[in-house]
Amino acid sequence: MRHTHSHGVRSIDHLAYTSGMSGWNPGFKTGMAAGTLVICLAADRPVVSAAVILVLAALQCVKGGLALHDYCGLLRVPLAFLLLGGIAVACDLSPVPAGDWSLSLHWFYLCTSADSVRFALALVLKSLGAVSALYLLALTTTACEFVSVLRRLHLPSLMTELMYLIYRFVFVLLDTHGRMREAAGARLGWRDFRTSCRSFGGTAAGLLLVALRKSRTYYDAMAARGYNGSLCFLEEDKPLRAVQLAGMAVFWAGLILLRIFAA
Repeated sequence: MRHTHSHGVRSIDHLAYTSGMSGWNPGFKTGMAAGTLVICLAADRPVVSAAVILVLAALQCVKGGLALHDYCGLLRVPLAFLLLGGIAVACDLSPVPAGDWSLSLHWFYLCTSADSVRFALALVLKSLGAVSALYLLALTTTACEFVSVLRRLHLPSLMTELMYLIYRFVFVLLDTHGRMREAAGARLGWRDFRTSCRSFGGTAAGLLLVALRKSRTYYDAMAARGYNGSLCFLEEDKPLRAVQLAGMAVFWAGLILLRIFAA
């Protein structure tokens, strides 16, 4: 039997349900994530970004109960993209040697400087801090709770319901694609490049047909349960606690002080 909750994209919803912070008020978690994101981006200081990353990682592991290895594994994919982007920012192409360091590539030079490297590292840290703030929300708040928060903020119901349905359907498609890929592998569909291209095309075409069929099936299921154009969720009452507000205030104040003294 396949383990459907391996840590990765398909496990985010599962982690939100099993998080030690799932009992916290969803509005509080949304506000904390948004406020931390704004402070991290507005501060624009590596020390503030590093503090956000470390504090939120500790919060996820200590209060959320998520293993540090698993949390780092979830950060691995965005970190890879950020590092590639940082390398592109730090390096430049020139017909002649320039900057503090340059590498000859026969027709041109790959150049960089100490200032460019420092700027790229600060940009990567700031972006990773922003990702950590979003992970605070994604790994502790279920999709239906987040939709409820957006409704209380008076966002259009059409937008929130489409967002929720698309989010749910992504997981359906991922699971379907995984099963189709395993079936193609069992028939040696990935044994060489030519066969892999043929299997990829067949899988993509089959996935489109399955997606259309499943969308009709799920709509019929929703209609059978009384769907009238508005999604309703059974919400658990999760009160806002003073100690959580105090902790958030202390955290934000610490970040602001770091920004002031790091100026």
